[in-house]
Amino acid sequence: MAVVEDRRAGVQPMWVERIPPVWWALGLILLTMPAWAGDFILFQVMGWTFILGIIALSLMFLAGYGGMVSLIQMSVAAMAGYMVAIFGASGVAEISMGLPWWLYIPIAIGVAALFGTIVGALAVRTAGIYTIMITLAIASAFFYFTRQNYTIFNGYSGFNLVVPPQLFGVDWRQAVPFYYLTLGCAAICYAAVVYVSRAPFGLALQGVRDNPRRMAALGFNVTAHRVAAYTFASVIAAIGGILLVWQNAQIAPGTAGIPAVIDILVIAVVGGIGRPIGPFIGALIYVVLSTFSPDLLTAFGLSGERFNLLIGLGFLAVVFFSPDGVLGLWERWQARRARMSDPLKGGGA
Repeated sequence: MAVVEDRRAGVQPMWVERIPPVWWALGLILLTMPAWAGDFILFQVMGWTFILGIIALSLMFLAGYGGMVSLIQMSVAAMAGYMVAIFGASGVAEISMGLPWWLYIPIAIGVAALFGTIVGALAVRTAGIYTIMITLAIASAFFYFTRQNYTIFNGYSGFNLVVPPQLFGVDWRQAVPFYYLTLGCAAICYAAVVYVSRAPFGLALQGVRDNPRRMAALGFNVTAHRVAAYTFASVIAAIGGILLVWQNAQIAPGTAGIPAVIDILVIAVVGGIGRPIGPFIGALIYVVLSTFSPDLLTAFGLSGERFNLLIGLGFLAVVFFSPDGVLGLWERWQARRARMSDPLKGGGA
């Protein structure tokens, strides 16, 4: 009753009260998942989902809030993974420096952010399809450079035995610790994107997206805001890249290959590019299809290698019926349900 009276009196509810019940339920499920899910689900399915979701989240930030569709995010993530292998420890002792984790992790994030910022400084001077093409060209050049350079990136073989450090006596590559590690990083990145999107910088970036000429007339530096958006998105992608190399325990040029670059775009679009939760929904759909569709196809007498066909068909279906992704379908269903339940809105008898 006190809460109701405070609301009637115009008192704003606390942030805890503003969280929908579905979010509390989702948080409870995720926190208790190790109690009822197996190691394969925790490490391979959910861990991979959180990692791809983080990388796709960086693309969603650029496209959703900045209006810039960048195909360089997977390359930025791979750059961070390579820096972890080069400055940290790996099976290629001739190249890896073996620095402590508190040095090579910030270095990896910093180098990846610098790489993304430089690409952003070039890409923001274009628009539309030209932005997509220039970022795709740089991603392709990065792939071929890492594959042909043996002095720094060890060429086609890449690096193996790249594992997370032993902190607090915990083996972070075991299923349960790695699940909580990726879950925590995903939650932090999600919260950071939500916070930045509501901060003055995020609001100005959305204004630049909608009307750059008017924002420039108001005194905002349009180019600087766009480049800064690339820097922030690169930091998010770098975190996902570090987790990715730790999960696979290796990094190779194929990590940043063109198929992987396109997969991040598919994940972001399928989940919904308008909200931060969308990339994680798209990543879950992608990981489930990638993991289980080969067995399903084999059961029907088809080649398991054709699982990309199912992913492509699902992508086409979602884009055709809802350009806003799965979240768009959900919002349309809720709106239709609300109209059907409210006679005054034309949905009743």
